[in-house]
Amino acid sequence: MATTSLYPLTDKEELRKHYVGKSLNDIPAPAAIFDLSKLKNNCTRMLEACEQLDFGWRAHIKTHKSYHVSATIYVPADLFRQTTELTRLQVGPTGPVNIIVSTLIEAENILPLLLEYKEHGRAVNLLYSFPISPTSNSTIQRLSVLAKGLGPHGLSLMIDHPAQIPAIQAIRTHSGNAPDLFLKIDMGGHRAGVEPGSAVCNSLISSLLSLHSAGEIHLLGLYSHAGQSYSSTSRASALDFLRQEFEALLLVSISITSHPDSGVLSPEMPLVLSVGATPTTTSVRNLLIPDLETPAEEAKEIAALRATLKTIRDLGCKVEIHAGVYPTLDVQQLATHSLPTSGPHAMLTWSDLAFTVLAEVSSFYPNRGPGGSPEVLVGAGCIALGREPCKAYSGWGIVSPWGLPGAQTPTVGPEEYQGWIVTKASQEHGTLGWMGKWEGSGGGKTDALSDGSKEGIKIGARIRIWPNHACITGVGFGWYFVVDSTREGKEDEIIDVWPRWRGW
Repeated sequence: MATTSLYPLTDKEELRKHYVGKSLNDIPAPAAIFDLSKLKNNCTRMLEACEQLDFGWRAHIKTHKSYHVSATIYVPADLFRQTTELTRLQVGPTGPVNIIVSTLIEAENILPLLLEYKEHGRAVNLLYSFPISPTSNSTIQRLSVLAKGLGPHGLSLMIDHPAQIPAIQAIRTHSGNAPDLFLKIDMGGHRAGVEPGSAVCNSLISSLLSLHSAGEIHLLGLYSHAGQSYSSTSRASALDFLRQEFEALLLVSISITSHPDSGVLSPEMPLVLSVGATPTTTSVRNLLIPDLETPAEEAKEIAALRATLKTIRDLGCKVEIHAGVYPTLDVQQLATHSLPTSGPHAMLTWSDLAFTVLAEVSSFYPNRGPGGSPEVLVGAGCIALGREPCKAYSGWGIVSPWGLPGAQTPTVGPEEYQGWIVTKASQEHGTLGWMGKWEGSGGGKTDALSDGSKEGIKIGARIRIWPNHACITGVGFGWYFVVDSTREGKEDEIIDVWPRWRGW
């Protein structure tokens, strides 16, 4: 049975009645803030890139774990058209609705929306992205309900070991529908998947083709996740990781198409090669920059990637990309430098970060930090911010210019940033420190009785912090407050509240 009833959501309409129309200065802190216009821009850019490059698209919804059920909205009618849930923004207004979930609770909560799309004639496919243990009876039962509800080709599963096959067969038996299947490929990240050309990979290919022939499953394609691409530090390296992903899947697809039993696959439903982590997936937009304006190093990687994509398409396979954190982005994504960050083709900047944590300044400690710099206490520790490091700097979040008089949006990457960051995080306490050389309000030490006013930060003030990792940060909150920075004069007014799903 579904367990959504065991994790009830806070009533969305009650949240709206209580908060919509209020300012960020009037709500409890810490709080999770989404900027709707930035979410829209990030989603639209991804959809447009896929359309221009003729890529299939699959949206991962693990970052936000929320969507807005259509209902009466407590904002003016002109804002209703702007206020839409993030899942809808991710899949766009037309075309197939391909979704990835990491947990069953996500799958069960998103089911009504998928059925709505299906009713309106859009093809729907939900991928549960975690391999299933054959003894996970509860998981098998819950996935069977989903498979039955979604119908043929509605549910996709992941496999990376022969011992998982009985669980997949059980879902077929209980639901009456043969699940679509992705063979998970490990292309160097070593989190999950089988290595191309390995004995277990070859064994699974034979088994899956046999099961496909018997109608027990439908072999949809191959899937990879380049988690190691978070180590990228340039456009060229992100593109190289993307090419490696495609080439790993290409090797396996050649093994499948050359297998004696490959004739069971239908030419009308070609193998899907699905690749992506947000750094590699966002890097595809480099392919849209005019060749004459692309530096030599990037041009070389783009040419190699295009050659790999041509080989894949010549083999008759379909190209698909997937990603999750790209709508919100975070400091980690800036640190990958997977897209141009300046110049006429700037595509990834601080202004694209759509998720911040609102926090209140509670105390000020003059001269306590390095070089006589001050430290600041805020009411947002690791529960509110997460405790995931970023390779670009030593800290747990970077303070945005919002609420700081005279502060400007950074023009350099997190590696070169100078300003307030979260230097320490305990459970509820966060400590801000100054990254870079401290000059002080007058070039020297801070007055012992200062409340931080001269330092641009003041006891009682509210600030917004860009988190290192949006997915982890969101876990600490029951809902997101939605604002829209394009509403001149009302940038801080709450226009919606999105409850967040809990559970597994």
